[in-house]
Amino acid sequence: MRTRSNAPSELPEPKSEPEQRHPPLTAAERPSKTFLLPSSATDDARMVLLPNPKTGELTRYFFCPQLGVHEFTVVASPSHVPRSILFSHPSGNTPSKGHATPATGSISKTAEILVATPIDVIFFMVPILSQSANGLFQPLDDVIDSQDKLPKHLRHVLYNETFRKTLQDRVEAICDSVEAGDQQMFRFSETKLLRELVSKAERMVDHGLPKSMEERFIRQALATPLMNVKRAVPVPKDNSSNDNKQEEKSQEKETPSTTTTSSASASGESGESTPASEPLPEEPKTPDHVAQLLRMSTALSFMKESYLSPSLCTRINELLAGPDGPIDFKPLEDHLKHVASLRAEALASRSLDDFSRKRSAEDMDAADSRAETKRRKEEEEKKKKAGESRGVRELKKVNTAGMKKLSDFFTKAAPKNS
Repeated sequence: MRTRSNAPSELPEPKSEPEQRHPPLTAAERPSKTFLLPSSATDDARMVLLPNPKTGELTRYFFCPQLGVHEFTVVASPSHVPRSILFSHPSGNTPSKGHATPATGSISKTAEILVATPIDVIFFMVPILSQSANGLFQPLDDVIDSQDKLPKHLRHVLYNETFRKTLQDRVEAICDSVEAGDQQMFRFSETKLLRELVSKAERMVDHGLPKSMEERFIRQALATPLMNVKRAVPVPKDNSSNDNKQEEKSQEKETPSTTTTSSASASGESGESTPASEPLPEEPKTPDHVAQLLRMSTALSFMKESYLSPSLCTRINELLAGPDGPIDFKPLEDHLKHVASLRAEALASRSLDDFSRKRSAEDMDAADSRAETKRRKEEEEKKKKAGESRGVRELKKVNTAGMKKLSDFFTKAAPKNS
């Protein structure tokens, strides 16, 4: 009895050479984050969860005993311009036991990069020092130990031996200190904190504020409206024929060097002057010291709103406005009031000069109504097109000239003649 032998199993088709070398890239399964960390960070650097200086919520930071604490600044593309990031490992840069591994990679759908930027540790110490401010000098260890609910990561940062010297120097910048034997004791000082903030603001202004902050908080805040702009209407000339003849003669005798003089004499011989439009008044310039004060105020506001609690911000504002404040913002306040009054006058004059516009109110209303009607019509057409299927849209393009309508086939038949 003969039996049929088993059919050979089908072999998988060999993959093409490009597909073997470069497998397709896939999107990351989990939402990934891209961090840019300092290249000079040591092996002891860690990601830590520290309380936010303003809100107290635990937030991710980067801590290196040599470089200090870093916060993460998000750099992302605008929402209306979506982008993605391609991560790849070239085969030449990933050797494995002397053999190059295939190139692999992934795609991050959100083009968001978290850049580690340094943050002064005093902002983490201000809540601790202000809570224990009882008017007495205390060693730094006693101040830290008095906080029972201190997060363990923050305790690790504050007790790090390598970072200890830097921490003590920064605490001394915002505290009054005395020597008691072989110990240094501290007491929190709001005045010293204000001086430190002013010093930081001065460095920010010296290096230059970012363009976005300069445009929004400085240039726009100090911009003043143009006032009393008058334009004269040219007076028509009666002897237009004489002017044309004079212009023809002047063009014949005119040379490049006498262009200005000939045109001036032609206007003078006619006996009538054509008033030209008055030059636009120049925008009043802001004094340099006022702009500098506004930059200082902007830098201080940024630090207060980002790193200080609301109650401490109120206290710092009181010290700034006091007679012993390190900066006098009175010229800036007076100038901002003057700019506000100019804007109010410009707005009032604009409402009074509405009658001088080229179109009357009735014409403007009619134009608005026509535009509204046109807009509604376009919206209705868009809705109709959205509800139509592709087949209906394609049928509308068919040339039906000479074809009977579908309704003609369903009409009543004519009565038969008997």
